Amino acid sequence: MKEIFDINSIFFTVLGYPMSYLEFFGTVTGAVATVLSARAHLWSWPVGMVSVIIFLFLFYQIQLYPDMFLQVFFFITNAIGWWEWTHPKTGEEDRRNELRITPLSSKSFAFLLGAGVLATAVLGTIARNLHEWFPVMFSLPSAYPYLDSFTTVMSIVATFLLIRKKLECWYVWLLVDLISTYMYFTKGVKVLGIEYGFYCLIAFVGAWHWTREYRSYTTTTA
Repeated sequence: MKEIFDINSIFFTVLGYPMSYLEFFGTVTGAVATVLSARAHLWSWPVGMVSVIIFLFLFYQIQLYPDMFLQVFFFITNAIGWWEWTHPKTGEEDRRNELRITPLSSKSFAFLLGAGVLATAVLGTIARNLHEWFPVMFSLPSAYPYLDSFTTVMSIVATFLLIRKKLECWYVWLLVDLISTYMYFTKGVKVLGIEYGFYCLIAFVGAWHWTREYRSYTTTTA
């Protein structure tokens, strides 16, 4: 069992690429959690927590420490999302007694987008200058300081919208995934680009499914 959590323990090899247990099960559980989210299924949160724990072990062993700490954020938000969906306030529950899907007001959505753009400008400026401020740690300039910062900021926004089961979360995820797909392909990590292309499809399906469920509320109450 201990070997499964070792990045050097290979599960199988495909086209010459050695796939470790950690990478395989982390990717699979992450994809399953995303598909379940698109279906507004409660089990998306615990499955997502399993994926996060697996990736925490993976990132630690390949020395991607910022990504490792990001998994702590995702674990906490998964726990919050699980609680929010299962403990809706009075008037916020759906027919399954879970948090119901609701849209944001145009004003709130515009505010979030504006705040996201502002945060992107700040974070992007920092990312653009990291190689000058900390040349020992960052020998090369950031490849896409503002695009990368935008996807980071809006991923956080989309996560909190998902926690509150806001319909617009899938449109934000779609934008983030489209940009990420472009960045990964242009940087040569094409397998990751294909994965995010798959996430684009899931985001589209999620928007369609959530919209249909939201409209069903008015149908059942009419």
